[in-house]
Amino acid sequence: MTTSNAKPKTHKPREKFINREVSWLDFNARVLEEARDPGAPLLERLKFVAITSNNLDEFFMVRMGSLHLLRAERPGKRDVNRLTPEQQLLQATEKAKALVAEQYRNFRDEIQPRLNAEGLVRITPETANTEQRRQLHRYFHEELATVLTPAAVKAEGPGPLHANLKLHLLIRLRDETGSDGKPRPRLLIMPLIGDVDRFISLRVENGYGYMLVEDVIAMHIREFFPKDDVLEVVPFRITRNADMAVSEDGALDLLSEMSEILTARKTSGCVRIEMPESATRVSERQLCRIFDAGENEVYRVDGPLDFSDYFSLASLPGYDHLRDPEWKPAQPPDLDLNQPLFEQIAAKPRLLHHPYQSFDPVITLLNQAADDPQVIAIKQILYRTSRNSPIVAALMRAAERGKAVTAIVELKARFDEARNIEWARAMEQAGVQVIYGVKGYKTHAKLLIIVRREPAGIRRYMHFGTGNYNEGTAKLYTDVSYLTSDPDLGADASLFFNTITGFSQPQTFRRIAAAPLTIRETLLQLIEGEVERAKQGEKGHIMAKFNSLTDPAMIRILYKASSAGVRIDLNIRGICCLLPGVKGMSENIRVISIIDRFLEHSRIFWFRHGGDPRVFISSADWMTRNLSKRVELMTPVDEPEHRETLEHLLHTAFHDNVKARELRKDGHYHRIAPKQTEPLLRSQEALYLEAQAEPKGVARARRTTFEAHRPSRKKS
Repeated sequence: MTTSNAKPKTHKPREKFINREVSWLDFNARVLEEARDPGAPLLERLKFVAITSNNLDEFFMVRMGSLHLLRAERPGKRDVNRLTPEQQLLQATEKAKALVAEQYRNFRDEIQPRLNAEGLVRITPETANTEQRRQLHRYFHEELATVLTPAAVKAEGPGPLHANLKLHLLIRLRDETGSDGKPRPRLLIMPLIGDVDRFISLRVENGYGYMLVEDVIAMHIREFFPKDDVLEVVPFRITRNADMAVSEDGALDLLSEMSEILTARKTSGCVRIEMPESATRVSERQLCRIFDAGENEVYRVDGPLDFSDYFSLASLPGYDHLRDPEWKPAQPPDLDLNQPLFEQIAAKPRLLHHPYQSFDPVITLLNQAADDPQVIAIKQILYRTSRNSPIVAALMRAAERGKAVTAIVELKARFDEARNIEWARAMEQAGVQVIYGVKGYKTHAKLLIIVRREPAGIRRYMHFGTGNYNEGTAKLYTDVSYLTSDPDLGADASLFFNTITGFSQPQTFRRIAAAPLTIRETLLQLIEGEVERAKQGEKGHIMAKFNSLTDPAMIRILYKASSAGVRIDLNIRGICCLLPGVKGMSENIRVISIIDRFLEHSRIFWFRHGGDPRVFISSADWMTRNLSKRVELMTPVDEPEHRETLEHLLHTAFHDNVKARELRKDGHYHRIAPKQTEPLLRSQEALYLEAQAEPKGVARARRTTFEAHRPSRKKS
């Protein structure tokens, strides 16, 4: 008999990944949870219903659209979980239909009755009184009948174009008999396009009464067809595939190519049909035939179509008692916007946290640069802007005043392509040098460079950001702005910008990292550094905040770090394909998601680095597209004061026990419940109150937060 001293083999668990589409729908389910919160103001709940609809629209256009294309072109291609496109579609469809059913149940059973009780009353054809019917009759003839046009559905040949995400009515008349003696269905489609209000105001005794425009038309439909037998009027909405790539290899003019893509989207394949639960199967079959859709693409709903229109109802004046109190952004206490900002930034860099602090300093800096005779050049990257952008206006004014102004405009910013094309043409007319980014990559970095002639020589002023140059979303999205005149960062910023505009070979940066070149490599090195320290018995710790985590290589190295004993805290608003809390794989990883009044959007990366933390802000999420297929920036923040601020933002989020959900090893998100002796901490509210306090009060508030919520590990 022999014995062996060999150690028994230990088997690591097979790496597990959460499906991307499922994770995206889980995020939207968390948004819908806010609409279900009985303690939230009623119109805030309604707003989250509308946000859920907006999110689903994008999900179907982009993610489901992508899977439809993949199923057609590469049906055997499997994802990281070995699922085919068909299997992913079925899985996502099942989850999406359950989410939509819950969305409508919540609105029908909880929100609509409370709206009625508060005087925001939906009136239907059945509940309208005599006076309201007279009002509707007059409105129909004076307004609707003059602009609406029903068009017959042809048996053969192309018919009218039916717009993506727009409300339509399918009108079914009694069949006529063809020359062959067989019944021939008579179908018409009426698009509700143009200047047609969705909510028709009606006089009520107390409050605000309204009828949906589709109900008004249905009430009067026989006035369009006085001699026909109208069998059915069915509101419906189609969603078209928007996942179309630009063929840049053959595009001599990217502006024209993007215009063609926008046109192509108008006729792309249908990935969803929404229609009422009450519609007949006959109408469903006809719509599927018209739009070449299958049964799985049909979403029947028990309530009004397109909740995104309810944003206007949620914003109705006179109902402030049904909304959250306004949180106004604070002006940064150590910046005087009435004085030149160049001297103030040269004295010391500034870190701003939006929307708790105003975005005005960024706009003011650019406006001052446009008017300052000492400024000789302005360079900026624009990914998304507002409709009446003061940023673009300042660039155009600067160019008209003879400054060298260069703007990199990303024409492929999904769903903002048309606006960016419009701005690009206007800026070119004003004398701005407009460049359309790097061939084959989206330019997603956020960067402003101002070159100024000063007594000591040329000086560069930079704005590095995590969010877009859009003063509107800067009031709704949490983002970080970093204003600096650091010479090394200035040299890097100029080199980065010129690499994009000149299509030149990249050189070595001093301090920044850029995708697709060095962000992934830098992150991997930083994570490996924490792994090596953990192996040597030191503390390894990573904290990061971003929007999505899907990149398999990044997930695998995080699993490796966890297995080595590195503590990892991730604040991920949206998609997360990493599964935390699994013994032997990810037991040291914690993932939270915060859904609250503001959209969490900032990207902040923190590495303990042996007790000398390395802290970065970035435009990039940890997704393959951001790290390998986009032009992105990752900027170090080295000033102790600002590093402490960013660390505080991370810690505050990780101690949220009001609006945070934690992803567990079962793959589901669970709302974090405070312990009995633990005070409540709502991170966004805490950060808002800190921003409103005087500087000494901010420090005191931070100390209070840390005393009440000392860092602790919660097991998944």
